Amino acid sequence: MKDIKVKVHDKSPKIRNPASRLPKELARSTVLRAKEKSTMLFDNAEREKGQESGIEYAVKKVESAEYRAGSGTASAAWRSGKKLAVKTREIIKERKQGQEAAQAVKEAAAETGKASVSPGRERGIASSSFMQDKIRLKPESKELVKETKRRTVKKSFHVVKSSPVMPEKIKTQTVISKKEAVRTAKAAKQAAVKSMQASKQAVRTASTTTKGLKVMAKEAATAVKAVLGAVMAGGGAAIIVLVLMIGIIGGAAFMGNSQSAEPLSAEVLAYTSMIQKYANEYGIPEYVSSIQAIMMQESGGRGTDPMQASECPYNTKYPNSPGAIQDPEYSIKTGVKYYADCISQSDCKSPQDMEKLKLSWQGYNYGNGYISWAIRNHGGYSAENALQFSREQAASHGWSGYGDPEYVPHVMRYYSGGGFLFAGLFGNEQLVTIAKGQLGDEGGRKFWSWYGFESRVEWCACFVSWCADQAGLIQSGAVPKFALCTAGVDWFQSQGKWRSAGSMPVAGSYIFFDWDHDGKSDHVGIVESCDGTTVYTVEGNSGDMVKQNRYSVNSPSVLGYGVVIY
Repeated sequence: MKDIKVKVHDKSPKIRNPASRLPKELARSTVLRAKEKSTMLFDNAEREKGQESGIEYAVKKVESAEYRAGSGTASAAWRSGKKLAVKTREIIKERKQGQEAAQAVKEAAAETGKASVSPGRERGIASSSFMQDKIRLKPESKELVKETKRRTVKKSFHVVKSSPVMPEKIKTQTVISKKEAVRTAKAAKQAAVKSMQASKQAVRTASTTTKGLKVMAKEAATAVKAVLGAVMAGGGAAIIVLVLMIGIIGGAAFMGNSQSAEPLSAEVLAYTSMIQKYANEYGIPEYVSSIQAIMMQESGGRGTDPMQASECPYNTKYPNSPGAIQDPEYSIKTGVKYYADCISQSDCKSPQDMEKLKLSWQGYNYGNGYISWAIRNHGGYSAENALQFSREQAASHGWSGYGDPEYVPHVMRYYSGGGFLFAGLFGNEQLVTIAKGQLGDEGGRKFWSWYGFESRVEWCACFVSWCADQAGLIQSGAVPKFALCTAGVDWFQSQGKWRSAGSMPVAGSYIFFDWDHDGKSDHVGIVESCDGTTVYTVEGNSGDMVKQNRYSVNSPSVLGYGVVIY
């Protein structure tokens, strides 16, 4: 193989360029001054021709960008560009001072005869090339040159740190700022459009089922979050979309109010005290509204088996065939006991835990074998797995169908015990339904013990507080928790939510009574409705029971009303 030729480097090369003997910073400053001088000469030449200089061009471009990109983003770019231009002017001024200092040093050296500079060096500075001749310094001028170099190096460092900003750089920064503004607005627009499409689809779904209402509410809430995010990002156009989203939310609220729980039948309401009795017995007293909704779907409260519990495993008195039970109370006892199992197996903690509550409802219809199957295979209830389970069971038994795959939305029609995303918009009906679910309760132990009393007290205020707690109104701060009627009056008056007697109350308001007309409240209940002349109420501790009563709007026993803002 041929020898590889290697260039030989002399360890001690002969230095031909005198400039290389200068300190590195001084050489760099010399080059920068030369470049700056050439730039200034170019700008002066352009002005003589009647054309604008590079800096003037950059400033105009910044102003033009401000007009095109909008005052917000472009104004920041313009200020930045202006600041940089001013900084550049200061740098030029400092360099000029440095040149004058260098000239003074050269003149001083010439006068003392201790330094000489060839004409080639001066030409080299003007043409941005290195000096061609040597600079010889005698020992006597070392101190003077040392001080000069110190000042020059200091200015050189300053120049390097704050290098001049050319028109192209200012223009680039302006373009970048404009692109950022366009990108932000585009992202906001896309988020808003996507949110609107999702909300429109949710509205179409909501027009058919109660399930659709919740879907619409969730999508609308997601839409608002997306649009708010777009607004925060700076997308001005998204403000218009935000207004549209508010309209969609308003439509959802209206639909939620118009499609709230359908009324319970008189037959179901007649069984309320019996439902309460067995709900207490089997440890689910807060699920009375849920049981009533199930009864409405199963039978509407009619027949000898209102809970359709004949096929339930707890039916040991009658045949396990549809409609076999002939005793309504036995049907309720059996059905409530079985539903308590469904609640437990679903791990449902409260009537507001809607996902678990739905699982318990579908389990009541299919049998609680569905609950363990749904949790094991799908993590819980869904409309899809409810249909899947029905088909699988029908196929395995050779039947044409199995149960009701739509049982959950069917029961939901009659339930107002909590869980809707927009429950706050029709919480008054929810509070009334919860209160009516306790009709027939005697003694009030459930309510005064919940409040924290160890023995019986006058429990009308405990009753309304318990109902409010079940509706989530105490947690939200809409109403106080109180055991003394006078304390309730004081709170509503202090909050500006008090209405005097003789006014027309709305459903869900608190009604306070003054039996002995001494100006202090002795009793409290919940307004069920008002037809303009008569106020209908649900009251705890009315004859030591939860009862429905009625009063004239102008009754002297009515002290006033606490307005509950949901």
